[in-house]
Amino acid sequence: MRLVAVKSVTEGAQLAKPIYNDNGQILLYEGVELTQRSLTRLYELGISFIYIHDERTNGIEIETGVSVETKRKAIKTIKTEFQEIASNLKLKKSFNMDHFNKDFATIVRAILSDIKNNENALTLLSDMFVYDSYIFTHSLNVTVYTLGLAVDLGFTDKQLMEIGMGSLLHDIGKMTIPVEILNKPGRLTDEEFKVIQNHSMAGYNILRHAPNISLLSAHCALQHHERLDGTGYPQGLQKNDIHYYAKIIAIADVFDAVTSNRVYRKPMLPHEALELLYSGVGNQFEQDLVEAFRRTVAVYPVGLTVTLSDDRVGIVVKQNKQLSTHPVVRIIEENGVEITQTYDIDLMKQLNVTIVATEATLAAASLQV
Repeated sequence: MRLVAVKSVTEGAQLAKPIYNDNGQILLYEGVELTQRSLTRLYELGISFIYIHDERTNGIEIETGVSVETKRKAIKTIKTEFQEIASNLKLKKSFNMDHFNKDFATIVRAILSDIKNNENALTLLSDMFVYDSYIFTHSLNVTVYTLGLAVDLGFTDKQLMEIGMGSLLHDIGKMTIPVEILNKPGRLTDEEFKVIQNHSMAGYNILRHAPNISLLSAHCALQHHERLDGTGYPQGLQKNDIHYYAKIIAIADVFDAVTSNRVYRKPMLPHEALELLYSGVGNQFEQDLVEAFRRTVAVYPVGLTVTLSDDRVGIVVKQNKQLSTHPVVRIIEENGVEITQTYDIDLMKQLNVTIVATEATLAAASLQV
């Protein structure tokens, strides 16, 4: 199977992985022939990349790091609990966070279990889910990336639960933001952005009074938009004044935001998002954390078509978690000609050969010309 941008798929291609809604029900089954209408609909629903069948990549296994079942249950819980919290806040009703805490802790433990049992780098690009709210899936994705990084950094079980709860609830304050601003299909005005910025303090105020939720978790909601150079919000904190947990969540938050499909911009691929993070090293993000994050995520997801520095073209078939920028690639083209006998090369063993472009990046560039 190959990972391709929806906008570059031609009619008649066969879907290689099913598309789910946020209740876990299948919207499009594996093997269905894609029409222009179905492709347009997928893109409108926020699906930017899909897997299609390609006999040259038979046998490739796609592992995201978190199971479909874990993700389905997590999204259902997040959606239900966040909406209940929003309803209570709107009605100015007091509510007991105790049962919310138990449900969210169950999600964190399930994600941790999946991550610890996974030997591959994390990739959520291959999760073919359609959601009715960005906040729910974003909260989950940030938690997955955060916990993956925290595990790599050697956090204790207690620390993993604290940062896991903090990342899962980092945007809970957005439940206090007017829906028309929160779901605005376009760029925000300066005034609207100031309203959005209030979610950090609002989230902190919700969580700091909640029983059985660590104050450190509450500070994750408060500080995840702070930056090392003091340009963040809500307090303009700098360097060591920002909690370590919040520095980690900030990286996961930005990475998921820019790799997610939004109405007002196209999503980046993981390697493009990492370049963005590296551009902020020193003034926004700590270098050692960005370096560790690169080890955690799949820079080039399995199934992605790539061009190598020697002009060969191939498809990523396996990750090297020790060096995620150098995966195993199945060569399908040499000197501009498709070859009949494909073969695999391990870029971690051939360090003189690197990836210089991806099919999706080239397609996007051609569309802009």
